[in-house]
Amino acid sequence: MPGINRAVELLERGQPIYYGGAGELSYENGVEATGRWEDYLVVEMEHGAFDLQGLKAFMNGLVDAGPTPGGHLTPCIVVTLPTNGTSEAVMRANAWMVKQLLALGVHGIVLCHAETPGAVRAFVEAARYPFQMAGVGDGLGTGQRGSGGQGFAARSWGLPVPDYVKKADVWPLNPEGELMLGLKIENQRALANVDESLKVPGIAFAEWGPGDMGMSFGYPDRHDPPYPPEMIAARTAVLKACKDNGVAFLNGVTPDNVTDMIDEGVMVGSGSREAAEIGRRHTGRDGENPPGDGGS
Repeated sequence: MPGINRAVELLERGQPIYYGGAGELSYENGVEATGRWEDYLVVEMEHGAFDLQGLKAFMNGLVDAGPTPGGHLTPCIVVTLPTNGTSEAVMRANAWMVKQLLALGVHGIVLCHAETPGAVRAFVEAARYPFQMAGVGDGLGTGQRGSGGQGFAARSWGLPVPDYVKKADVWPLNPEGELMLGLKIENQRALANVDESLKVPGIAFAEWGPGDMGMSFGYPDRHDPPYPPEMIAARTAVLKACKDNGVAFLNGVTPDNVTDMIDEGVMVGSGSREAAEIGRRHTGRDGENPPGDGGS
């Protein structure tokens, strides 16, 4: 029987996952998004509006139209935070964003410009309830998420509140957790601390953010290859840090390179449906879902 988070289930099986943008935050689009092909959908709030009412309507649409063809109540929804991970102080001052998003039942959050291990620790702690003790005293402090916002989130996950608060913890630190936290190591300051940042318990995936990484090296637009040597070195360093710390590496994929990317170690891919279908065949996922299901 499917659990809550399709993306976590696949990563647990050692399978790469593929994502796309969630699109407009409305009830109607939530209804439509229930049948999407991607393994998870990203709600862009780093540069888009911090639209909590729109997200709430979208989540309601997902629930009302569910379950997905794969049997999950909703697709996995991951949100990019507007704040940067500049420092521990900055992240703690903006931890309210994490609390507000989790209260709407999302399944993951990404911290952009994750520059310091202190910011990463504060990010993870903001997403956890204080009774969850895995990793506490071994790289993490006590969780900072409080009681009171779990009712709507529990409905969005199709769980009674007592079950939700147990499941709403960070995976893979908590093997029973259903939340995915991600990092963007996307500038030179973040790159200098990547090894220590990815040692912080509770992170599921990370990326090197070529557009912003390129800007930090002085290039106005180097989002796409071919990359200069310093950007290639940055990507290599983030990939190595991910492998060293058991964190899934995220990278763009195309139909022409997806199999090579997977063989290199990419576990989270952004790209077209065609690229995802090629990647799924490459790792033995073809035929595992009902017709029309994209992994939700």
